[in-house]
Amino acid sequence: MPFIDKSKILILATHGYERSELRVPLDELKKRGAQVKVASVKKEPIKSWDNKNWGDTVDVDLLAKDVNIDDFDALVLPGGQINPDILRLDEDAMRVVREFVRSGKVVAAICHAPWLLIEADAVRGRNATSYASIKTDMKNAGAHWSDEPVVTDEGIITSRNPGDLQPFVNKIIEEIEEGRHETRAA
Repeated sequence: MPFIDKSKILILATHGYERSELRVPLDELKKRGAQVKVASVKKEPIKSWDNKNWGDTVDVDLLAKDVNIDDFDALVLPGGQINPDILRLDEDAMRVVREFVRSGKVVAAICHAPWLLIEADAVRGRNATSYASIKTDMKNAGAHWSDEPVVTDEGIITSRNPGDLQPFVNKIIEEIEEGRHETRAA
């Protein structure tokens, strides 16, 4: 079981991620000593969505197609409407999500990012939450959806919105330190 200050965390995102949903985990996990890398579908800075307009950018460390999940302890998927909608159509991004889910390593998705878990068929039969507007999508994909700040099921962490970021980050840390969930199947 890795300690957070010894862990390696991957954030997978592209243009249109909800600014706070990438920045807060990135900054907080780094502050706790984790090594955090950002992967995307193109090797260019990715632009955030912030307060109904384009915001700042974050540099990309590696391409999704080059991600080796053995190099990481956890995957964080920020939301926003645009970001996960683009990523769920990209096979390299979806390979990363599917491999993390199958591995039993921590996978954390907030807001609209559970769309990626739906695409990976990773919510069927699991307890989960999401942004309210995709509640029906989650239920149709077989999730046992509930309106809670954070829901965890066998190392898959889901959260509703930017207002839940502190408990979301705390749960990521807790689950990483708990270790791999070997019995999880996707």
